[in-house]
Amino acid sequence: MAKPTNSKIPKIRFKGFAGNWDDSPIGQILTEKKRPIKLKDNQQYELITVKRRNEGVVSRGRLFGRQILVKNYSQLEAGDFVISKRQVVHGATGIISPELDNAIVSNEYLVAVGNGSLSMEFLTILASLPDMRRKFFLSSYGVDIEKLFFDADDWRARSITIPKLPEQTQIVGYFREINRLIGLQQRKHDKLVTLKNAMLEKMFPKPGTTTPEIRFKGFSGDWVETTLGDLMPITSAARVHKHQWTRSGVPFFRTSDVISRFKGEANERAFISVELYAQLSKKVGRIKRGDILITGGGSIGIPFLADSDEPLYFKDADLLWLKVPEVVNSTYLYVFFTSVPFRAYLKSISHIGTIGHYTVEQAKSTPITVPGRAEQQKIGDYFRTLDELISKHALQLEKLKQIKAACLERMFA
Repeated sequence: MAKPTNSKIPKIRFKGFAGNWDDSPIGQILTEKKRPIKLKDNQQYELITVKRRNEGVVSRGRLFGRQILVKNYSQLEAGDFVISKRQVVHGATGIISPELDNAIVSNEYLVAVGNGSLSMEFLTILASLPDMRRKFFLSSYGVDIEKLFFDADDWRARSITIPKLPEQTQIVGYFREINRLIGLQQRKHDKLVTLKNAMLEKMFPKPGTTTPEIRFKGFSGDWVETTLGDLMPITSAARVHKHQWTRSGVPFFRTSDVISRFKGEANERAFISVELYAQLSKKVGRIKRGDILITGGGSIGIPFLADSDEPLYFKDADLLWLKVPEVVNSTYLYVFFTSVPFRAYLKSISHIGTIGHYTVEQAKSTPITVPGRAEQQKIGDYFRTLDELISKHALQLEKLKQIKAACLERMFA
């Protein structure tokens, strides 16, 4: 790909294409299309809606003509470009797929076709870019962002910069393939998440039972009913005031840090001095590998598993410290805190109000049904492998999205 610098030429371009892209008034390369249809009471029609954030056109179901109260509808054809007049500033545009051919749409939508010099698929790409989003906004009027109305005539009078049709076709094919790969990766990721959620429900005993619905081969017998407090010590920390935080030293965990780690997101870290840590840890001890912190305020019940013996301190009432003994597999216990039975129990006992609370005493009395150590290990390993696969696909998905975003930025003039 060549890398021209002219403002009418994109930074990155497919080999074989040269020269400036053309400025074209939208109204000269795009034509509004109306195909009025008279609805018949006993005939079914497929209706569509256009999703925000450039997520395209989808069916919203089939209705008999007699069920459609407003009768001013038009028929659509595959390849039509559709704009939601009241949602266009939120990215509600898209192209009609072959599956939605002959669907119908009300006059709340603008339907357009190209005149031969503009590919509708290319237009869907342009519609997702900042320049076109700005044009949509400038061509809308009203005082409430949620109720702006689209002035199609104003928009058609504006110009866009486009290449000739062969180059449009090449660009469309490239982004179609990227979108295919993103969709494939998204489906793989979503299937794994769905599997994990199902297993979190089926691999832990439901309340009132002592065996799970799904179990690994070779294991049998009842699990032991007990409480977290009977299995391990649960405590909190000595208070650290905000003015005692430092820019470096020993990591100081707050609820936000646990939540960000759980979601795989970045969070601005806090620290306390090595001297303060040594002083405080004399009172409460030191967190060791395999111990668990769990959020006790706000978004409650979210776990963090310490994966090393490196020094770590945590915020007092916001987090609870579970000193996990050798008889309990730490990964199994971590998974338990994400399981359906625990989340249901937590919901039943958490305080009703603006901020939820999960206290040390509540944690101690939390019921848990535990299998033998070997089965705990098996369950923990299974969910750790699932999480690794989910993270792998999430990372690949994010890379593809970054590639797409970078190309969208550099492949358009």
